[in-house]
This record gives sequence, C-alpha cells and structure tokens, in this order.
Amino acid sequence: MTETQQIPHTAHHTHTLVIGGTGKTGRRVADRLTARHIPVRIGSRGAARPFVWEEPDTWAAALEGIGAVYVTYYPDLGFPGAAEAVGAFAERAVASGARRLVLLSGRGEEGAHASEDRMKESGADWTVVRANWFAQNFSESFFLEPVRAGELALPTGDAVEPFVDADDIADVVTAALTDDRHIGRTYELSGPRLLSFGDVAAELSKATGRDITYIPVTLDDYRAELVRNELPADFAELFGLILDGRNAHVTEDVREVLGREPRDFADFARDAAATGVWHG
Repeated sequence: MTETQQIPHTAHHTHTLVIGGTGKTGRRVADRLTARHIPVRIGSRGAARPFVWEEPDTWAAALEGIGAVYVTYYPDLGFPGAAEAVGAFAERAVASGARRLVLLSGRGEEGAHASEDRMKESGADWTVVRANWFAQNFSESFFLEPVRAGELALPTGDAVEPFVDADDIADVVTAALTDDRHIGRTYELSGPRLLSFGDVAAELSKATGRDITYIPVTLDDYRAELVRNELPADFAELFGLILDGRNAHVTEDVREVLGREPRDFADFARDAAATGVWHG
C-alpha cells in the first residue's frame, strides 16, 4: 500500500483531534490531515478548546464532534500515572463517539505497554504506533542546543539506534487514522540503519560543515545535568532503551504501511542543515 492509497473512513466526515498538535509529530499529522481536507482540532493547552492531560475537565469540550484521535502523552507513556490517564481518556473518547484512536508509543518501552493495554480495553478501534528515537530530537528539541554548541555529551556509550524520521511517523499515523485496514495493528517504526551517537555526530558534522563531537558521559552525570536545567530526571532512564540494545535492529513496518523505504538520517541532517536551524 502506498501513502496515497486509502479506504474511505467515517473520520473523513468529522473532526480529528490531534493531541500535542504543535509537537514534532502532532503538527506534521495535523498538516497532512488538513491537506486531505479532513477537519482538525489541535489538542493543547493554548488551543481554542484547551486540552490538558492533568485536567480531565478539559477533555469533554476537546472531544465534542470528534470522530478520531491521535493520542500523544507528555512527558512519556512510561511515567507514573500515564496508563490511568490514557485509559480514562480513551473511555471518555469512545463514549463521546470518537472510536478511532491511534496511540504514539515507544518501541521497546515496556513501561508504555500498560497505557497501550488501557486504550485497547476502552472498546476503541485502535492502532498503536511504536517509534524509535526521533531524528528531529537533534533539530527541534532535546539535542538542538548541544548540536549548535558542537558537543553531544550523552550517556549512550557505543550503543546504536535506528533513528526514525518524524515525517515517517506522521505518514504512518495519518494512514492509520484514515484507513480501516490498520485497526487492531501495532506497528514498530525505525529508520533504515543503525547509528551510534558517534555516527550521528559525524553525519551532523558532514551536513553542517562544522565539527560536532560526541562525548560519552555517565547516567548520573546526565541526570544531574537534567536537574540543573529544570527537566525531569526520569528522562535519563529513557537512555536505557538504547544502552541495553533492545532496539538495535531495524524494522520493516514503515515499508509495510507506506510502500516505501524509511528516510535515512543523512537525508534528515542535510535538509535540516539547509534550514539554518543549527547556526544558532
């Protein structure tokens, strides 16, 4: 199946709620749905109808008139309270008429399975999209400033990861929201090859024409750095998904859903560099 092939779905005739619709994958999904003339409602704190995970009273208004939902959870599905929140939201969504739910999950992230299970138990027509670490983490969020500074100091040793492009994730999610053939499926998305963070630094150096170096640090040191920057220390635990090698292999699911190869990190780096994002 290619990206342009789809089966008509009732969600085409009503709004789709995109939770986290201003984030890395959410805004891309919203753009793709809008391009297909599917009405979109953004679910965020600053939206016209605010959506706040910690405030269930905001959910009803956000779900009014919604037929499908792209569900993303911040800070992470493996964090305490996530499963309960996702389960309660899924039940509310189904009761309000939004039966089609697509959940963004983490590949190899066992702590996220409880959230996936709670969504499935809601009676929704569900799809789970599990993704590796995003290539865009280096251009849009966590690692943007370190790349600009020319130094990636991270607790990853020599471990490798098949970084996946957020555009590939958005294409798969859009297909899942608009094609009934994806109901009841769990997809695991990766990029086309394994890279160490040293490899990543080399690709970024090549794309930017600057020297960007990778410096291994300990988890304790990185955790302390998160605290100094007023970020959740628990983010450091996500590096365990890389360090133990559980995701150190590529998958075929991008090709299965979209009928094409996943985007390579080198292509991401070249295009991101062309925007000037790493010039500071």
